[in-house]
Amino acid sequence: MPPLRLLVADDNALLRKGLVRLLQDAGLDVVAEAGDAEELLRKVRAHAPDVAIVDVQMPPDGTDDGLRAAREIRATQPGTAVLVLSQFLEERYALDLIGDDASGVGYLLKDRVADVGALVDAIQRVAAGGSALDPEVVARMVGRRRAADPLADLTPREREVLTLMAEGKSNRGIAELLGIGPAAVDKHATRVFDKLGLGDEPSEHRRVMAVLTRLRAS
Repeated sequence: MPPLRLLVADDNALLRKGLVRLLQDAGLDVVAEAGDAEELLRKVRAHAPDVAIVDVQMPPDGTDDGLRAAREIRATQPGTAVLVLSQFLEERYALDLIGDDASGVGYLLKDRVADVGALVDAIQRVAAGGSALDPEVVARMVGRRRAADPLADLTPREREVLTLMAEGKSNRGIAELLGIGPAAVDKHATRVFDKLGLGDEPSEHRRVMAVLTRLRAS
């Protein structure tokens, strides 16, 4: 199988080059680089990478240009998955990026870049149509208390399972992390979906939307 084709977009040239080197050393194919949001969109159209890795804050405005470009890529280039890197612990960025479809999208804090294995795993997951959400962002979402909180009826164990599902972990991975059997994970997951009214949603879609859609609506 040929290596995944990546585009790396970050206005900090030193960080961008360092990330490109890490990814190439990990056996991935970086087909293009971009230093601003406009160049990012132009090169995604030209190269059609499997995954675009995008910094949130980029020129020309220096605000959330990268995030807005990532959303445009998701809307207009369905063959390209998007993994956004941010130095900010902002769950609203993740929610804006995901919109109504949690497939082929990831949001990680830049601190995770140092863990090459975790970064490559996230890239592979979004390229395969899955999701990869930063554990700290998900923990903040799940742990938040507010009026009419749709997660209020979940037990502590169900919250743990939901958090790990939202990060993109498989049932087997959740079982290993929590030290329980796969059957127990299935049972907890089913209870989570039932409590959140997601019983009729497609299986993979509801795993992440259990966290994201319900939090957005609350």
